[in-house]
Amino acid sequence: MFSDDDPSKTPRNDSLIGNLTGYLDTRIDIVRLELQQKASSVMVSTIHGAALAMLGLLFIIFVSIFAGLALNSALDSAYWGFGIVAGIYLVLLVLVLIGVDKAAFQGIANKALKDTIYKSDKRQA
Repeated sequence: MFSDDDPSKTPRNDSLIGNLTGYLDTRIDIVRLELQQKASSVMVSTIHGAALAMLGLLFIIFVSIFAGLALNSALDSAYWGFGIVAGIYLVLLVLVLIGVDKAAFQGIANKALKDTIYKSDKRQA
């Protein structure tokens, strides 16, 4: 149907098609690199958060044990100090379950994540 003398097959059109395919390949590579970078930052944030949560949990456990033992010593009892510490945690649990609305946590999440998508996008439209 097309012959070698077809005017649409000029060196100019071939270079234009080559440039277009090169541009598309480059854009695909850029998107892949951006996805890899975002996945890497999510993984680092997750590991960092888990490590902080674990250290915080250990701190709370040992401070609670210390407080229980200190109260036991002050009250000259073998168990009342731990009962008082457990009661404090029970009061905190009831306050969180009844008094704190999920909207407060939603506000904290919104503030922490505000415009992170747009700030991380370095391309200009």
